[in-house]
Amino acid sequence: MTEISNIRNLYFEEGKSITEIYRITGKDRKTIRTYIEKEDWNIAGEPLKSESTFTKLDPYKSEIDSWLTDDKKAKKKQRHTAMRVFNRLIEIYGDDFDCSYRTVAGYFSVKKKEIFNGEKGYIPLEHIAGEAQGDFGDADYYENGKKYSGKYLNLSFPHSNKGYFQLFKGENQECLFEGLLNIFEHIGGVPPKIWFDNTSTIVKRVLKNGGRDLTDDFLRFQTHYNFESVFCNPNAGHEKGNVEGKVGYHRRNMLVPVPRFNSLASFNVALLEKCEEDAMRKHYRKDSNIEELFSADRSALLPMPRTRLDVSKYRTVKTNKYGRFYLGNGLHEYSISPRYSGESVRVKITANEVIPLDDSLRDIVKHERLYGNHKQQSMKWLPYLKQLSRRPGALKYSGIYQLLPPIMNTYLERCDKAGIGQVLQMIATLTELSDFESAVKTVENALDYEVIDTDSLLNLHNRIHGDFVELPALKLSENVPVMAGLSTDMSIYDRKLKSSGVLI
Repeated sequence: MTEISNIRNLYFEEGKSITEIYRITGKDRKTIRTYIEKEDWNIAGEPLKSESTFTKLDPYKSEIDSWLTDDKKAKKKQRHTAMRVFNRLIEIYGDDFDCSYRTVAGYFSVKKKEIFNGEKGYIPLEHIAGEAQGDFGDADYYENGKKYSGKYLNLSFPHSNKGYFQLFKGENQECLFEGLLNIFEHIGGVPPKIWFDNTSTIVKRVLKNGGRDLTDDFLRFQTHYNFESVFCNPNAGHEKGNVEGKVGYHRRNMLVPVPRFNSLASFNVALLEKCEEDAMRKHYRKDSNIEELFSADRSALLPMPRTRLDVSKYRTVKTNKYGRFYLGNGLHEYSISPRYSGESVRVKITANEVIPLDDSLRDIVKHERLYGNHKQQSMKWLPYLKQLSRRPGALKYSGIYQLLPPIMNTYLERCDKAGIGQVLQMIATLTELSDFESAVKTVENALDYEVIDTDSLLNLHNRIHGDFVELPALKLSENVPVMAGLSTDMSIYDRKLKSSGVLI
């Protein structure tokens, strides 16, 4: 009635012509004229429309339904038409199939709308198998002892109430895509339809007609994985209530106490397995466990494409005179190498890494991606140390000297000019063996021992950072007898060699 009222208002109140109303609403001119000319709006005067159930097709409905459901995994041009369904039934059942094409086409039209379209703007209480809902939640965690205020992407399947999630340091497009991909690859398929909020990582703007202007990267991701995206009305997150509930459930049951781990990537793999274990519980409403119900979701998944989409972002940056560049609105500083100072460099950005690339698109260094609205720096010293070891005479004039830790400068000042290049090369080697912080610790110990040669640096590093445990000297008790020493008479071997005829 809202649509009818709008048409009549355009005609009677605003004075629009039928042609103008057609351009505005897109409705058929004949329909517009009917709404304008109609005078009797009594409901009782209209006969009830009987909804045909196509009972004659009952023996074949499950088969038709399965064909149409499988069509969701096929390209649009390779899906069934009503005629193809009719012909297939004749091919299979021959003379035993006694339904007309009109009956098949009628049922086909109703069922196709139910499977492919549904109702736009709300989620039905009985959720269609395979459809999913996505949303982010907030959670703290510790990685290598450092606390992060992170985000976690949740993907739930309302039909079965099964859910998965992945933890990240932020909520951006790279995190969204990587999280979805991790889940897709884990379950072995792609949900045919996913519900989202109107987040800026996906939606550039909500259009007046209710449509969405989507970001190019999301359209590319959606097209590659062939799923349909559906969006809640603005400020109506409750329309995807299943995942809203799953966000809280995952936090309470899998992120309490605050998790601590050494590798975020490994922890995310473990999270997917935890979600599998969680699915063995009973469904809150249905008389079955979640994993059993998820079999229907799994069978409705679209196949994974043969090629994995690269969901990284690529940017070209300009480095400063020290071979460093900035991201994150100038707050996050990353190093490359003095070799690339003052140049334009291609940078690959993922959810967790920032990787400068050389002209052949090979990795120069890898940085852990920085997050947060404050100034931060990620410095990879290895390229700088290697460059300096080749030109040690330029050390104090390069500007890099002032960037080195004071303890490192003190140590280098004690080295003679002839050997400083070898020392720098050894420090670079130690950095490769462990990391720059470990190399600095080794140099600090070398200063305590007052040694500046490369062999001492290597030995100290192995002793400090090696896997072996240095045990104290063993002390024997007084009641242990002292054993006499053994002596060897080598002349015995000479006599034996003479008797055999061989003597050297």
